Formats: sequence, structure tokens, C-alpha cells
Amino acid sequence: MLLEKGITSIDAFNLIEIITSDRALQRLGESITVDRLNEFVENSGEVVRGTVEEYRMCTKRIIDMAFRRDMYARLNDCVNDVLREEIDDLEEEIYRKIDDVMADYSLRDALVKCGDVIDECWAEIESRQQDGYAGIPFKFPHLNDYVTLERGELVVFGAGPKAGKSIMLLNNAVDLLKKDMAVLYIDSELNSRLFIARLLSHLTGIEYKRLTSGNYSPEESKSIDEAKEWVKTRNFVHIYLPMFDQQAVYTMAKKMAHTIGLDCIIIDYFKGSTDGDAWDSYAELGRFVDMVKNQICGSMGIYGIAAAQATETGKLADSAKIARNASTIVMIQDKTEDEMEIDGPECGNKKLRVIFNRNGMQMTTGEYIDVRFDGNRILYEEATQHVPQDLF
Repeated sequence: MLLEKGITSIDAFNLIEIITSDRALQRLGESITVDRLNEFVENSGEVVRGTVEEYRMCTKRIIDMAFRRDMYARLNDCVNDVLREEIDDLEEEIYRKIDDVMADYSLRDALVKCGDVIDECWAEIESRQQDGYAGIPFKFPHLNDYVTLERGELVVFGAGPKAGKSIMLLNNAVDLLKKDMAVLYIDSELNSRLFIARLLSHLTGIEYKRLTSGNYSPEESKSIDEAKEWVKTRNFVHIYLPMFDQQAVYTMAKKMAHTIGLDCIIIDYFKGSTDGDAWDSYAELGRFVDMVKNQICGSMGIYGIAAAQATETGKLADSAKIARNASTIVMIQDKTEDEMEIDGPECGNKKLRVIFNRNGMQMTTGEYIDVRFDGNRILYEEATQHVPQDLF
């Protein structure tokens, strides 16, 4: 406190003055005299740590004991909560209390110079290099030229209402499951029965309407059984949460990470309350995107994929707050009639546009990736890529 005031001459009188002027320290001042402080200052030269390393070891020990003390107290609080029947969301309350302590001490280690970790970081960079990409590639090869999935990052797909956002997320989820990733899918739109029907339609290629109505052949029935058995072998959790709650989503991610492991969280989807959706305000939407990107993807070191609702003008709901926290934004758009005619049917009926990208290139006006969308089979796939008109 003296140093913060610019006082560098530390003696008994200065110490007494700061102690007696601070309300929180006044009780301490009653038991400390000027003589005792003088003795303390005189002896401090004898007990001070002789080297930086000794000092670091001492402070690390002190902070470690403080962490243990605070965690012990918080765990005792958790024991009391277990005995209180009036607490409805006991699991969330326990996670919150423990994580509060973890956050308080997350920076307790000494600062490390870049030169001390550069070899370790480069080894991690090299470990992510595969097939010419950094990170995990998407199922769309041309999209990987702009962005791949990396731990700690959040990729958001934007589209208008009923324009294929959820189907895009499902396709990405299955692609990750085929790569043996553990995936948590938080869904504000579909309950598990409807989601499973879409999932099986995607895996088998049987039209959604025929699959749900039972109009499939014995051979197709066998395909459904095989798809079901395959899903049972995956670390995949789908949770229907009509009204997103930040603490609930955070708790679910922590729970899955602690129990069966977690590689990727998928959020379906970010939306603003001005259209009567799940959010009280755009500020709340911004805080939620920030929480998913930083507290879940960043702190837990997992991949993040999400969708966001676009307005009639083609912009994401409160796009500024989403763009501020997302790593990459990819828009899903219908091709115009002119684009369909010029590109040709082999180039698909949808286009992907990278409009914001913190980790790579973003597209100029007129650039897009051709994809084919089949809503009946819950399917996205890359199409033949068109030849840009300015090359003719």
C-alpha cells in the first residue's frame, strides 16, 4: 500500500500510519507497537530470501497453502449444500463454487518468458499439422483452406430461419464422431427423439419422412439397426435445452469432461430476443458467446462449433457481439437463380461464405464455396466448385 502511494522509504512510522488509516487493519494496529515494527524492519534483512528462486519457492508454497485453505472451506460449503433440500440445482451449485476457487488461483504460477516455452509451443504446432492443415479439417475440403477446427477456438455458422443451420451442425458432429471425437451437442430446437430421427436419416441416407413414418424396406431397416449400433459406440451426448442458461451449459460441459471426456461442444444456436427468442437482451447474447468461446473452449482446451440466426438482411443477430468473440463466422446462403444457372447443377444449391476470420483468410465480395444441401436426407456435402466469372 505504501508503494502504491509512491513511498519507498519503509520504516515503522510509515507502517503505523498506513495500518491505522485503513479500517480493515485497525485491529491489527492495536497489537503492534512502533518498537515491534522497528525490530521487524531491522531483522527483515536477515530473513529475506537470498535468491529469486528461493523467493519463488516461498511464495509458491504460501499461495499453494492459501489455495488449499480456500478449497477446503468451499468443499465444506458444498457438504452443507448437500444437506440442504431446498437447493434444486445442487450439481450446478457445487460446480460453481469449486470453479470460483479454481478461477481465483488460475494465475498463481509465476510468469514465464516466451523463450522458456517456445520449443514446447512449436512442438504442439507441429503436432497439429496433418494433411496440409493445422487442426482438425471440416468435411468440406475447400472450407479448410480458410479455417479448421482448433482447440480453444469457436467457429460459428450463420444462416436465416429454417435455412439449414441445425443440419450443418449435425453433419459436423457426425464427421467428428467418425474421427473418434467426444462431442457434446446442446440443442435449443429439437428434443432427443427428433434429433435421433435426423441423425439416423443422415447416417443411412433414408429420407427423413420415410424413416419417421416407417416406409422403408427390410434392407433399409438393417441399415438403421447398424447406424444405431454405431452411435452406441460413440462418446456423443445430445441435450435438449429450449432456454439456454449459461451456468447449465457450463456445468454440462464440465460434467462430460470429467466423466467420459470432451473434445468438442456444439451450440444450436445463438439467437437474439428481439425476435422473441431465448435471450433477454443482445448484451446477454454477447456474454453467452464470450462464455462458450473463453470459459469452455479456451479454458477447457476443446473445439467449438455453433450456429447463429441471421436477420432478413443477411446479418447475424447482433453480429458485432458474436464476431467479437467468435474465431470464424461462416455464412450459409441459398444460391440465387442466376448463380444456379451460371454455375450449373453440379455446383450445388448452397454456398458458404467466410465473412470473418481471426485465424486465416476471409473472402472478398463474390467469393464462395459450393455445397449441396439435401434436407430430405439431412445432408451437406461439397459440390463441384464453380469457375469465378472474372476468370472468363
